[in-house]
Amino acid sequence: MTPPFAPSEVNVLTFPTLRFGYLRELEEFMYAHPEVLVETQWVEDHLQDPNLRILEVDEDVLLWDTGHIPGSQKIDWMADFWQPEIREFIEPDAFAELMERLGISNDTPVILYGDKNNWWAAYAFWFMKYNGHRDVRIMNGGRQKWIAEKRPLTTEKTVYPRGHYVVQYRDESIRAYRDEVLQHLIKVKDGKGTLVDVRSPKEFTGELTHMPEYPQEGVLRGGHIPGARSIPWSLAVNPDGTFKSEDELRQLYTAQGVTPDKEVIAYCRIAERSSHTWFVLKYLLGYPKVKNYDGSWTEWGNSVGLPIEKGGA
Repeated sequence: MTPPFAPSEVNVLTFPTLRFGYLRELEEFMYAHPEVLVETQWVEDHLQDPNLRILEVDEDVLLWDTGHIPGSQKIDWMADFWQPEIREFIEPDAFAELMERLGISNDTPVILYGDKNNWWAAYAFWFMKYNGHRDVRIMNGGRQKWIAEKRPLTTEKTVYPRGHYVVQYRDESIRAYRDEVLQHLIKVKDGKGTLVDVRSPKEFTGELTHMPEYPQEGVLRGGHIPGARSIPWSLAVNPDGTFKSEDELRQLYTAQGVTPDKEVIAYCRIAERSSHTWFVLKYLLGYPKVKNYDGSWTEWGNSVGLPIEKGGA
């Protein structure tokens, strides 16, 4: 079976199956880049595609072992993406080694899915784009939708032929660093930039330092970055975990002053939820200048000399 499209063919006109079948009615949803989403039915129909790689990325790294999409492989977001000695991502050669171990080459189409409404799948999407991978997509609805639809699961492990991978560049245009965020506050004040805090309302106000029902640990101060807008990631999804329509999403963000003419930086606690919002803004809405601050609140809230605000959600 041939891959659904080559990297150079990423547009809806050259992919009629996606347009008229698996992504519902694009006339209604009209995402800026519909090619980055695939539906659960599409994935099931392509399980035997030898050129495709499916990766599951979960908050609960043990979930994959209890049952997963046939042919999928597991990514441990901390063990596989982070260096053990410092809070930083693995180097490009280590990323290339990871991809090759998973049977992925530079031109391999990759489908990502996971638990928690695809938080960590979006994080993996962002990190793969940071490392320059061209053809990567998210399964709309994630693990919860696949299971709710009673689609096949297995505990068997699949081993693929080793890939060949070279990281040709790292896309710094989609990653924000602490000092850059500090300078960005001037743009926010001048109306040229926006900050989107995608955490829960009580994290934003400073009442909590982590999500509700999670241990309140990892950061010394509660609150938010000055000038940030509180737009929780959860407002972008439907009850089944799929993304809301383009019109609903655009209204959600523009109502808060987050418009495509501004430079946007999204953050949360450790960047998984903000990756979800980054994906929505950059790929579903087509905002041209969106960055993900992966240091997020665990860095900002623990840093000496950085300003915070409390309340105001």
